[in-house]
Amino acid sequence: MKIIDKYIIKKYLITFLVMFGLFIPIGIMVDFAEKIDKFRENEVPADLIINYYVDFVWYFGSQLYPVFLFLAVIFFTSRLANNTEITAILSSGLSFRRFAKPYFISASIIVVFALFSGMFIVPKSNLNFNEFIAEYIKSENKRNTSRLFKQINDREYIYASSYDPSRKRALNFTLENFNGNELNHKISATTIRWDDSIFRLTNYIKRKIINDEEYIERQTRKDTILDFDIEDLAPLNYVAETLNFFELNNLIRYEKRTGSPLINSHLLVRHKRYTIPLSCFILTLIALSVSSFKRRGGTGSNIAIGVTLGFLFIFLDKIFSVLVVKSNFSPAIASWGILFIFLIIAIFLLKKAIR
Repeated sequence: MKIIDKYIIKKYLITFLVMFGLFIPIGIMVDFAEKIDKFRENEVPADLIINYYVDFVWYFGSQLYPVFLFLAVIFFTSRLANNTEITAILSSGLSFRRFAKPYFISASIIVVFALFSGMFIVPKSNLNFNEFIAEYIKSENKRNTSRLFKQINDREYIYASSYDPSRKRALNFTLENFNGNELNHKISATTIRWDDSIFRLTNYIKRKIINDEEYIERQTRKDTILDFDIEDLAPLNYVAETLNFFELNNLIRYEKRTGSPLINSHLLVRHKRYTIPLSCFILTLIALSVSSFKRRGGTGSNIAIGVTLGFLFIFLDKIFSVLVVKSNFSPAIASWGILFIFLIIAIFLLKKAIR
């Protein structure tokens, strides 16, 4: 590794950390100003607020570090260009592709750390962060609790009109058991409640079909064991964000089998654990191409371009994420499509920079 490589890698990593350190406190202050009324209203202890903002750093940083990296590369590369250092480097016979090598070595360091932390460290912080939000800020958005339908195994389907997580009770419960396309039996109850390792059903009715004849069993109260957990009726909306790599894959396999309405959201989370770190390579290439030559307006002009492209990246990411959650839009297209769009932009700008 040559001296110029070490010089650029050092500039890259230090500027990224400085940029990260500048924006994180701003994010904390904005978030605190937004939530301070809720903190007072719910009398949240100071230690919980401090722990919340420790987790907030991981949560906020894991979402936006590619943008911080993007701005960092633009900032220090623009300074190199304005000081004619890049001109001197390229005039010495070094090709632009060789000049870009230390940039991608630096990006690789960040990507490897981001992949590992995104798979195993950030989920724990996301759990604490989301539990705090659900407890003190937006408890009503914690899960979907109405019109619930789920396949619990290869033969059984359950339905409930509503679910109360605090009481572990659901209303208008139905369970249907099939053998192929034929209905074996159907259980219905006005309420179902989890009570000390058993299910307690009120106004229990079981209709069973044997040799084309229907048999009906009725009980005012029925205690029984069923093949699902009461929490399966309305799982946490943010559960995928809180699971590590192996747990998330197991959840997705289970949710695919049961036909969960949250499956697209879970798949989106898994795709983003790859695409957000990999976007660092593309954003590095764009930043290098934009800022490696002098512009009228100097560093400020390059930073303005960087901020514009950074906000475009965030905007497209949010738009596609909403489409996945609110419709049947493909999570893979939503995640990898943004990389493809910015890869095209990167190739165009790279060709322009080389010329």
